[in-house]
Amino acid sequence: MSSELILVIILALVFEFINGMRDSSNIVATMISSRAFRPQTALGVTAVAEFLGPFLFGVTVAKTVGGDIVDSKLLSLDALVACLLAAIIWNLITWFLGIPSSSSHALIGGLIGVVAFTAGFGVINVQAIYKVLIGLFLSPLAGFVVGFLILRLIYFLARHASPNINEFFKRAQLFTAIGLAFSHGTNDAQKTMGIITLSLIIGGVLTGFEVPFWVIAVSASTMALGTAMGGWRLIRTLGGKFYKIRPVHSFATQITSAVVILAASFGGAPVSTTQVVSSAIVGVGSSERFGKVRWGVVSDILTAWIITIPVSGLISAGIYWFVERFLEVFSVRSSFVPIFKGCLTVNIDNATMLTLC
Repeated sequence: MSSELILVIILALVFEFINGMRDSSNIVATMISSRAFRPQTALGVTAVAEFLGPFLFGVTVAKTVGGDIVDSKLLSLDALVACLLAAIIWNLITWFLGIPSSSSHALIGGLIGVVAFTAGFGVINVQAIYKVLIGLFLSPLAGFVVGFLILRLIYFLARHASPNINEFFKRAQLFTAIGLAFSHGTNDAQKTMGIITLSLIIGGVLTGFEVPFWVIAVSASTMALGTAMGGWRLIRTLGGKFYKIRPVHSFATQITSAVVILAASFGGAPVSTTQVVSSAIVGVGSSERFGKVRWGVVSDILTAWIITIPVSGLISAGIYWFVERFLEVFSVRSSFVPIFKGCLTVNIDNATMLTLC
C-alpha cells in the first residue's frame, strides 16, 4: 500500500471513532436519562451490539456510499483525504458545541463537495444522490411520525395498566437499545467501509467494489471503541434538553429509531442516526403534549442539519484546493534543483576562485 492510501484509511478510522463517540449518545441518552441503566452498562452493551451489526445485516449501505455516488476512476486519494478531513473537522466543531449534527451529512457533503470541485457536478450519479438525500432528509420525518404514533399506541395498550408498568419500560429497554445499536452498526459503520473500499480501488489494491472482511472488522471495531468512550456533551443534549424523559419515552424512542434505521439499511440508504433519534424523541414528546418539547433546542438542531452538507462540502473543496496549491508550489520549487547539479566556479578576484558544487 502507498503512504497516501494508508493516510486515507487512517483518516477514515479516525472519522469512524469520532462517529462512534458522537452517535453513542443517540442510543444511550434516553436509557441514561430515564435511569433505566447506568452509563457504563449502557455504553458497553451498545458497543458490543454495534460491532456485531454489520456482520449480521450485510453491507448494502457501503455499496451506496462508496460505489454508486461517483465512478472511482474520476476520484483520487487526495480527494478522499480532503473529504474525510472536512467531515472530521465539522464533527469536532459540532461536538465541541454540543450540537447533535449528522456525521453522515458531513461525510456525504464532503464527498460531493470535493467531487464537484475536481470534476464538476456532471460526474455525480444523480440517482444515487437522490437515494442518499431521500434517506437523509425523509428519515427524520419518519422518526417524528412513527414516534408520535408509537407512543399513542403504547398508551392505548397500557391504558388499564398499574404504575408498575414503568418497571417493564425500564427493563425492556435492554432489548430495544440492543436493536437500535444493531441498526446503528449496520448503517453508520458501513459509510466508512464504503470510503475505505473506494480508496482500495483507487489505490489499485482491489479491482471491483467488494468490501473485504478486514475492512468490515476494523470499521466495526473502531466504531465500537468510540461508542465505549461515550459522547457526554451530546448525551446531555439528547437526554434532557428536549424535555424530561421517562422510561416510556425512552422505550418508544428506541423502538422507533431501530425500525426506521433498519428499514433504510435494508434499502441501502445511508441515514443519520442522530437525526432519526432526535426526531423520534421530539415525535414521542409531541405525542404526549406539543408544549412539552423545548422547540428552541429543536430549531438549533434543525439549523445544524440544514447547513451540514453545504458547509462540509465547502470545507472539503477548500482543503483540496489548499493541498493542491501547496503541492504545486512545492513542485515548482523542486524544479530549481537541477540548476545546482554539477559545479560552478566563481571568480571572486584575480587571486581567489570559489567553486560551488
